[in-house]
Amino acid sequence: MNKKERADYVGHRLEELYPEIPIPLDHTDAFTLLIAVLLSAQCTDKRVNLVTPALFALADNPHDMMKLSVEEILDCVKTCGLANSKAKNIKKLAEIVVNEYGGDVPADFEKLERLPGVGHKTASVVMIHAFKIPAFPVDTHIHRLAQRWGLTKGKNVVQTEEDLKKLYPEEQWEDLHLQFITYGREYCTARGCDGTVCEICRTTHPKRKKPFVANKA
Repeated sequence: MNKKERADYVGHRLEELYPEIPIPLDHTDAFTLLIAVLLSAQCTDKRVNLVTPALFALADNPHDMMKLSVEEILDCVKTCGLANSKAKNIKKLAEIVVNEYGGDVPADFEKLERLPGVGHKTASVVMIHAFKIPAFPVDTHIHRLAQRWGLTKGKNVVQTEEDLKKLYPEEQWEDLHLQFITYGREYCTARGCDGTVCEICRTTHPKRKKPFVANKA
């Protein structure tokens, strides 16, 4: 297979496996999605979904969130990784959204990425899922899979994102990034597959005999 053939196979197989692919983070709007994605850094989606109900019961909008103390926010999210910094970022983020954007999460990459605790991947998730503006969120897991499957030789997530955007049409990006992540968690984990075990690895690279070593993100 050449790269285009591998990309087509991966896209078709993931669509077969996951024709309906919900966002794994519980949310109701752009603000709650933004907070949930921020909390998911170095934390499982399952854990985030356990802590956000209590947080959102206190404040599910930036106006109420900015009124909470850092300690109140921390009390809700303390079981998430990096909880102290996340609590501070959430309060500051809410203040900025209210004071600079009238309480509405900005539908703009640059403005989102200037918010505390919000990087390009988080901004991309909000842009495509909340605002339906084309984006292909790439994290370290997607970076690993795209390399294993021969879709990129990118040395970082930025290069990998650029390569994947060239391989797939915009209308597939929203589902594809979720399909990549779900397949990676179920079949092509960092330790459970070394590039020679799962179905997609074996199909895209049938002659690969040795473990594949990916470039670090």
